[in-house]
Amino acid sequence: MNKNLIKKKYKKKIELLTYYNRKYFNDNISEISDLEFDNLKREIIELEKRYDFLKSENSPQLIVGYKPSKNFKKALHRAPMLSLSNAFSEADLDNFEKKILNYLDKKKDFKIEYSVEPKIDGISASLNFKKGKFIYGLSRGDGKEGEDITSNLKTISDIPKKISYKDFPEDIDIRGEVFIQNSDFKKLKAKFANPRNAASGSLRQKDPKDTKKIPLKFIAYTFGFEKGMKLKSQSEFLKKLDQWGFKINPLNKVITGTKNLISNYKEIEKKRNSIDFDIDGIVYKVNNFEMQKRLGNVSNAPRWAIAHKFSANSGISKIIDIDIQVGRTGALTPVAKIEPVNIGGVLVSNATLHNEDEITRKDIRINDEVVVERAGDVIPHIISVNLEKRETNAKKFIFPDKCPSCGSKTVKDFNSLTKKEDAVRRCSSEGFECEKVSIEKIKHFVSKEAFNIEGFGKKIVEKFWNIKLVRLPQDIFNLDFEKIKNLDGWGNQSTNNLKYSIDEKREVSLEKFIYSLGIRHIGLENAKLISKYLKNSRNFVKIGERKNYLDLLNIDGIGETQINSIKNFFSNKTNIIVLEQLNKILKIRDSIEFKKDGLLANKTFMLTGKLENMSRAEAKSLIEKNSGTIISNVSKKLDYLIIGSKPTKRKIIQAKELKIKILNQNNWLLMLNKRS
Repeated sequence: MNKNLIKKKYKKKIELLTYYNRKYFNDNISEISDLEFDNLKREIIELEKRYDFLKSENSPQLIVGYKPSKNFKKALHRAPMLSLSNAFSEADLDNFEKKILNYLDKKKDFKIEYSVEPKIDGISASLNFKKGKFIYGLSRGDGKEGEDITSNLKTISDIPKKISYKDFPEDIDIRGEVFIQNSDFKKLKAKFANPRNAASGSLRQKDPKDTKKIPLKFIAYTFGFEKGMKLKSQSEFLKKLDQWGFKINPLNKVITGTKNLISNYKEIEKKRNSIDFDIDGIVYKVNNFEMQKRLGNVSNAPRWAIAHKFSANSGISKIIDIDIQVGRTGALTPVAKIEPVNIGGVLVSNATLHNEDEITRKDIRINDEVVVERAGDVIPHIISVNLEKRETNAKKFIFPDKCPSCGSKTVKDFNSLTKKEDAVRRCSSEGFECEKVSIEKIKHFVSKEAFNIEGFGKKIVEKFWNIKLVRLPQDIFNLDFEKIKNLDGWGNQSTNNLKYSIDEKREVSLEKFIYSLGIRHIGLENAKLISKYLKNSRNFVKIGERKNYLDLLNIDGIGETQINSIKNFFSNKTNIIVLEQLNKILKIRDSIEFKKDGLLANKTFMLTGKLENMSRAEAKSLIEKNSGTIISNVSKKLDYLIIGSKPTKRKIIQAKELKIKILNQNNWLLMLNKRS
């Protein structure tokens, strides 16, 4: 596996997704089909699932939509509008349920009841009702902040304007999907590419009178903030929505067991073309609200819900060439250049080959006829080779033993856990010695999830690199703007805008700073853990100066792999120069402690043994929600060792020697005013 190449490919896909999101949500322009957009998302998600070192704030698993347009007034959602993780197979559903059972500490035979409904391919909206009156409505936006589109939503007849039922909550945000029926869309084909675009464009008209001319529909399916609702399940909530006057999906069901979910999935997929609105999958939600509350969320997606996307599309093409791309961490990723083929309405000309082992396993060669698949949201990839049509003189593809960028030797890391070499081959040069690696590192540095310098996209990085304006990250803050003004496509205004964007980012949080350095295996979540532990940038620099890397083992979630990466980073002289220069140029904010007043504030905890009716993940989450800190090692920094059944004896002995207080599960829960 070539990690650098994978990361480079991943980053490019993230940038594409961000671009298409911006065009769609801000400019109301669909440059690609819905299917192509979904395939791009799935490509990213598949890469993230396959390689746990891939992290991005712009991941479709972390972000929802795009930041609200400047054309509308913005407003914060009182409860975030989360997106859903995706499933593409029965195995994915089994894994989804297994994770739920593990988190809730339930046995395999525990039956989970799911509320099931087709996923409408429309535009999400959140409607606020107070004392039964529709007050305002927001678009999804970026999930945290949406556009105030109240006037346009009020033109939709499916949305009740006044609800007089006594059991309707005092204050609630009803959420659902705005869409156009396929039968109605036939009259609008000349103006819009598809029903979803038509719904989006209509909702974002400046004049509500124009919106009113479009036959928009609304189906309600969930809620955000609520006050005064006394229901126990999603199915109960849907029945109430119907009673209160909202339209709900007519194909809602309650189902138990993944086998039954699959049967329903196949049944709905067969009916898909006869349904009068576009659907792109089926949504499964744990029906019980109390279970939903316990399960909580991961990043921007709930643990208790998943979208099962419809089946793959494939086509036959021919491999013209195999290109080796070099990523930020030096990973070499092979990409097949294929004869363009239309798959599900999308013209495909590139397909990922994943890594060297994948090419060898499938015996993929240039000029081969191949089956190319675009499964849901996943990047196109090669499924198989038609050996009967292989040319007699076709040669095996030999993966380069030298980096195509800098000529350094390519290597495969040895995995101490599997006792095997990694599948990814990578450039052996470190830091900024390899040109392609350097370019990708700088792209990463300015990306949204890192410094987020607006107007400094990947094309700008490449252009500035080619004319030698940028070679290292600190060069960004010392640009020659007079020279930039005279470049083709630039002028006073665009140059001033770029300067303003860069100057705005001279102050950055510690976690963003650490993440922006592009240290292998240090994604944003790990950067957050490290920044929370180290508190400030001075302590981060001291880690390298004192070489006390093992101290990081106290951080729960940071292991030897991450520590070795940090050690390698500090062993490179160029990296040290970059770090020193950036520390002089930037104002790096100390890590902020949140919720200092929780019941477990300023206390550190460690878990050992199995807890009763609670997974370790849930216990950790409970500690952190109450301002406590989890650490990984028994040391003087530990306040409490929580023990379950079959604890590690060594940890108990160490805790006793250090006079650390040992708690059983009940004693710990009493600290939280809870009982098991």
